[in-house]
Amino acid sequence: MTTPTHTETTPVIPLPLSTARIITAAGAALTVLSTFLAWTWTTDFPGDLTVTGYPGGLQILTLVGGILTLAFALSAWNTPGLTWLTPAGGNNATAYLAAGTLATTWYTLIAIADQLGGLANLEPGGYIAAVTTLTALLGALAQPIDRRTAASFPQHGRLHTGALGTALHGIYRTVRPGRTPRPLRPARPLPTWAEILIIAASFGIALYTTTYGIDTEYGELFTGFLILVVFAAAALFKAGLVARLTALTNKHRNITITAAFIAAAAFPFTQKTDQYTLIAVNILIFATVALGLNVVVGLAGLLDLGYVAFLGVGAYTAALVSGSTASTFDIHFPFWAAALTGAAASLVFGVIIGAPTLRLRGDYLAIVTLGFGEIFRITVGNLDGESGPSVTNGPNGIPNIPDLEIFGYSFGKSHDVAGITLAPFANYYLLMLLITIVVVLVFNRAGNSRIGRAWIAIREDETAATASGINSFRLKLLAFALGATLAGLAGTVQAHVTSTVVPEQYVFAGPVPPNSAFLLAAVILGGMGTITGPLLGAALLYLIPAKLQFLQDYQLLAFGIALILLMRLRPEGIIPNRRQQLEYHDTGQLDVPDRDLPPGTVGVTKAGA
Repeated sequence: MTTPTHTETTPVIPLPLSTARIITAAGAALTVLSTFLAWTWTTDFPGDLTVTGYPGGLQILTLVGGILTLAFALSAWNTPGLTWLTPAGGNNATAYLAAGTLATTWYTLIAIADQLGGLANLEPGGYIAAVTTLTALLGALAQPIDRRTAASFPQHGRLHTGALGTALHGIYRTVRPGRTPRPLRPARPLPTWAEILIIAASFGIALYTTTYGIDTEYGELFTGFLILVVFAAAALFKAGLVARLTALTNKHRNITITAAFIAAAAFPFTQKTDQYTLIAVNILIFATVALGLNVVVGLAGLLDLGYVAFLGVGAYTAALVSGSTASTFDIHFPFWAAALTGAAASLVFGVIIGAPTLRLRGDYLAIVTLGFGEIFRITVGNLDGESGPSVTNGPNGIPNIPDLEIFGYSFGKSHDVAGITLAPFANYYLLMLLITIVVVLVFNRAGNSRIGRAWIAIREDETAATASGINSFRLKLLAFALGATLAGLAGTVQAHVTSTVVPEQYVFAGPVPPNSAFLLAAVILGGMGTITGPLLGAALLYLIPAKLQFLQDYQLLAFGIALILLMRLRPEGIIPNRRQQLEYHDTGQLDVPDRDLPPGTVGVTKAGA
């Protein structure tokens, strides 16, 4: 039986291939040149885009986008010395980069017109940039790219409502983006030292890109950066570079782990102040807690809506036993003892809450855990000596938590390392990095163990797992306790970083993470059951709200729209495992791999076949 083909490789705009290539190259080259012209006449717009001969602010992003578009276009045309950029071949990466450059540039020009009061505030350089980026995109769309066939594309989509929705659906139907599996060209044999150098260079580029994004000084620059990075990441996947690099990292796993640790540890050495290091510390705390929740949700399939309470248990426990002047206990444990006490307290609470409730399933379990989270917040708010025993100082919380000191090394002071000054939050960053690595190792070992496989069986079908002899209650309780312990461990560090713990920090939902809703979103959007997924999801969900503060009242609206789009376009998460990828990209056929899946994804036989 012949399987129908749902994709094709055709141009969107019918032009001769040589003409399309000339248009693309000319548009990308002129885009680069346009960044050396003034885009506006006044410095009131952040970034100073008034200088001719020197790009600044958002112009740098357009410059980078134009260079990448030109480089990948030349690579797709088999230009000597650049073919390594597109091991999968094709023009898809060029189209994505051209679209990202156009989106970043036009966003900048619209922001200038909006903030300064009209298009009259644009200089000729801005208009030139708008035209050249559009030219490059049209040229890229005139070359053969992977598209869905007209017959397989739905006539009416979910966007087909209202004038704007109709227009968007019309554009989407015209382009019809699709996925065609493309085998990678055979890699040229390289010496081991060259492969290691490539891995090191990749992590160096990742460190520089991450540092640039975190260090952006104003929201408009971060938004433009985010737009370009999203399109560039898609281009790297389409070009096959990610698959090629993945093969190298799998071949040199120890080198990859070492390089990843060195790159992460090098971040505080790139910072001159504590402003952005504090953001990085909070990201690591958020990511560590998200990994703990991933044990509960991603592996065992238990929907926990009150998970942030375990973070609060660890933080409050550490605050009470770390020598705070506001603590009702006259105790000052060393950090290792306080960390163990906080983790143990969260473990006990996890068992106490889980034992009577884990016999419930689905929505009922979610409601109970949501209630536990609210009970914790209300309880610590009432233990003030008036409404209840004097333990937590009620709504005032526990302030004046002292800085950590381990073996005489004070985390609250700056230290010089190899001539570089490490500010106080850099010390906490390195400590939190070590804890994150421990949590990753625990998650990896647990997920690949017999217990981890039993968790996955329970997640997929608890009734079938129980019928197979798995003690589902005991294993669910173990997952609940392990997740609570990891959250409590992160909470002990959070208490010292913030130096104050109050009940309002541990709510179900709010504009500032971590809270239970954001933690669950980090796991689901990043990719349930994976390690890198929740880490990336937590980083994005913490960093984006922190950088979108310039939107003020519209911050949560923009954030919600971004989440809806991500769930609509990639419901399996940013970095999914293969099982979820197959579940969300199903063909409706038996024993037939989905032809729309990325290269390297295996087929699956549906249950019940």
